Amino acid sequence: MYIRRTHTTNSATGERYTTHRLVQSERVGGRVRQVTLLNLGRQFTLPQEEWPALCARLEELRSGQGALLAGAAPVEREAQRLLARLLARQGVAPPTGGPAGGDVQAVDIDSLELSRPRSVGVESVALWAMAEVNFVALLQSLGLSGPQRALIVGAVVGRMAAPGSERATHRWLGERSALGELLEVDFATLPLAPFYRAADLLMRHRTVIEQTVFTRVSDLFGLDWTVTLYDLTNTFFEGAAAGNPKAQRGHSKEKRSDCPLVTLGLVLDGSGFVRRSQTFDGAVTEGTTLDGMLRGLGAPRGALVVMDAGIATADNILWLRTQGYRYLVVSRERQRQFDATAATSLTTASGEALAIQRVLDDDGAEVRLYCFSECRAGKEKGISERFTQRFETALQALHDGLARPRTTKQIDKLWERIGRLKAKSHGVGQHYRIEIDADATGQLATAIRWERQPVAGTMLTHPGVYCLRTNELTWDAEQLWRTYTMLTDLEAVFRSLKSELGLRPIDHRTEARVDGHLFISVLAYQFVQLIRRRLRAHGISERWSTLRDILAGQCRVTATFRRADGRTLHVRKATRAEPAQLAIIQSLGSDPSPGGIQKMLV
Repeated sequence: MYIRRTHTTNSATGERYTTHRLVQSERVGGRVRQVTLLNLGRQFTLPQEEWPALCARLEELRSGQGALLAGAAPVEREAQRLLARLLARQGVAPPTGGPAGGDVQAVDIDSLELSRPRSVGVESVALWAMAEVNFVALLQSLGLSGPQRALIVGAVVGRMAAPGSERATHRWLGERSALGELLEVDFATLPLAPFYRAADLLMRHRTVIEQTVFTRVSDLFGLDWTVTLYDLTNTFFEGAAAGNPKAQRGHSKEKRSDCPLVTLGLVLDGSGFVRRSQTFDGAVTEGTTLDGMLRGLGAPRGALVVMDAGIATADNILWLRTQGYRYLVVSRERQRQFDATAATSLTTASGEALAIQRVLDDDGAEVRLYCFSECRAGKEKGISERFTQRFETALQALHDGLARPRTTKQIDKLWERIGRLKAKSHGVGQHYRIEIDADATGQLATAIRWERQPVAGTMLTHPGVYCLRTNELTWDAEQLWRTYTMLTDLEAVFRSLKSELGLRPIDHRTEARVDGHLFISVLAYQFVQLIRRRLRAHGISERWSTLRDILAGQCRVTATFRRADGRTLHVRKATRAEPAQLAIIQSLGSDPSPGGIQKMLV
């Protein structure tokens, strides 16, 4: 066995390049023939002086021998990789038909060795989800080659199974995952650069991919397009990201305002599938993004758009009306009100009692829904009490300081300090009437007195109350409120993207690569949502992180035996699915033994 270097010229381009082949000499009919076992390709980077050691170690592995001498780690890794390729190429599946037609062989049990474990459970389920919407066929229809399709699938599956950067995904595919076996691609030989270019290819066809995947998911589940959810989130960069115009300072929802940010906007349907995504700069104002996101979306006239208060500006609501949309939004009005005698009660999914007052505007164009939650009231009372106590403690400190030397006593300076306290009081300061008693000169203070006078219609007087507004006049209070709670599902989407699918942090520097990184996470979310929706129909409702941990236990391994006749038998297959894994697999209808069985006799 040896490695042959071959020089080849591309007939189409005239490019001259070098390939490598693993060759073995065989005697056939009295003559010696050179048989190519594997095409090692152009990316075979092991130094030539290591080739004899590699071939010797590969022969040892094929025959089931241990290493006579400890070899270099790169040689051992390459030998293990090539053995796996030989097994995949030369292996044959055992005959079917049950035990009577099984492959029975006599082996030395003590010679058993297990090698090359690679995860396959999450990968198999991810490929099942992609097959449900013909994702690979979609990529092929866009003119992408086989290697390009494999790289894109690898990037998306990697984000689902082991979220991280493209560099981390590249390492995971080559060293820990059996996805390459399922796709018949050797990811270990591919350099890092093509993985970045795969994201570039996705962005080139982003609109078509996004629309087609959503349309196929809609057909698969019979989704209703009449409800549209829209919201924004942001994530942060590691580093300055000076070369990316979208990397801007802004209000971080993760309290990382010390870092540049980028914003992701999502439009979802009522079932939580992404209809459209777009990236904005980190300093974007929520209310300025709605028009651009909904234009050209294809939502039917009269579709209901659900948004939170940050996007529900007066201009956006006017735009929704003129475009023929219905809307259900969190009101931006600051005055709170609630009449318990006119409210109806309902129970939330968590068992909490909620009171809702439905009020039709005087002009009959909108409905206000005033909601009161005991749980929310308790939380807001606690917040108010904390800030109230902090404000009064600061006032008391100013008052006590008047009796001590070298403290501020000038009345104008004290009013400045009180003004700063009010600015930091989170609105609590408006509920106090404050007076300062002056001495005979009228310049110095002798006492500070205050009295709490709660302002009506605020969080202090109406804790737990919030208001929704809508131009949907035919729905009752309960239907409106339960539709609004879909926004909490959208918040769950953002949490999943950030914590389960590698949205944060961002290590890229260029705008195109950042957009590609975010879009890969969005695609991964689509397939995760497809899997979870199918599982919920069978009573399995765990989070994706839990499902991923369960499935990650299934691996493909190679078992090597010494036969009674001295020959070596290699068998590679997936481990048997455990009960929790099997419940998921059977609910989806995916393959319980992904990759099948390969055998090689040496």
